[in-house]
Amino acid sequence: MLPDQHLLRIPGPSPIPPSVQLAMSQPMIGHRGQEAKELLKQIKPKLKFVFGTKQDVSIITGSGTAGLETAVVNAVKQGEEVLVVETGAFGERFSKICAAYQLKTHHLKVDWGNAVTPEAIQEYLRKHQNIKAVFTTYCETSTGVLNPIEEIAKTVHTYSDALVIVDGVSCVGGVETKMDEWGIDILVTGSQKAMMLPAGLTFVAVSDRAWKVIEENEQPRFYLDLTKYRDNLIKDSTPFTPGLSLLFGLKQALKLMEEEGLKQVYSRHQLMMKMTREAFRAHDIPLLTNDIAASPTVTAVNPTDFKAEDLRSIIKSEFGLSIAGGQQHLKGKIFRIGHMGYCSVADVLQTISIIEIGLTRIGKTIELGKGIRAAQEVILEGNNNV
Repeated sequence: MLPDQHLLRIPGPSPIPPSVQLAMSQPMIGHRGQEAKELLKQIKPKLKFVFGTKQDVSIITGSGTAGLETAVVNAVKQGEEVLVVETGAFGERFSKICAAYQLKTHHLKVDWGNAVTPEAIQEYLRKHQNIKAVFTTYCETSTGVLNPIEEIAKTVHTYSDALVIVDGVSCVGGVETKMDEWGIDILVTGSQKAMMLPAGLTFVAVSDRAWKVIEENEQPRFYLDLTKYRDNLIKDSTPFTPGLSLLFGLKQALKLMEEEGLKQVYSRHQLMMKMTREAFRAHDIPLLTNDIAASPTVTAVNPTDFKAEDLRSIIKSEFGLSIAGGQQHLKGKIFRIGHMGYCSVADVLQTISIIEIGLTRIGKTIELGKGIRAAQEVILEGNNNV
């Protein structure tokens, strides 16, 4: 491999488009000047479109976890009951944030690799009628599961008055998202995954219903107070110093998504998911999730006859290809491939090819090219414009 070549195929951070990198290198401007106002004015409607909402989307300088904490600290207060759906490590992160704010947290635990069912949520809400908010993940990054958010939101609103609060960090911008139509009350994402930026921004959109709760919530908060961001955004401003270079990049990233068309963006992610899954099926290597629960942005592979870490090590050292390992009890047992944001079918073909060589290097007997062929057939059978 070349010294400066690094092939990044983890589920975040994801590669940055060259035009976005160039945009971020622009000279600095004053964050309270007219130029910054014009920048935010241009960004606002395009973010709404990605979120599928008529609401302004608050832009907070911070990580995705900052966005999750923002949702918690604004929507509920100490002593209130909440339900956290835990389908993996990031559902558990929501629980840890809730615990930090001394909420009475109920845990709906789902086996890692499975999506939650609306029926399970319905049953839980019938038994616990004082729940003020239901927290769940859209894409559970640790397992490659995509939870059925539309059905979850409908169920929550049918059987309770709870807010529906969604972590969309590893999929918004890569999968269909209709916040208003589906009834999501607070939706959070981050900059470093399907949004094609470095880490450092988190985006939070809030429904009219949730704003009423937030405005009446006496929970102390300062930097993460969403009412400050809302009131400033009306004036095309931010309450605190924004990450201006990231905003330059965001403007360009949104332009790229707009030019490709969101429908095509989502189709591309679906295609890359199918290519990846069929490649491993061709080699009889198990996947962690079933097809219904599979995320278009990350695939988790669950090998039984070789060590995931051996494969990760050889392809990193020989080809500079980074894929992710497992987390918590799945550490060392699975590996995860990110195919989100600035990623194309050509990138997926390259990744599969390298992995096939890596499998051979670690002693697994495979037919070279069989996974590539399976992925190619997905492209050809779909007659996709790639």
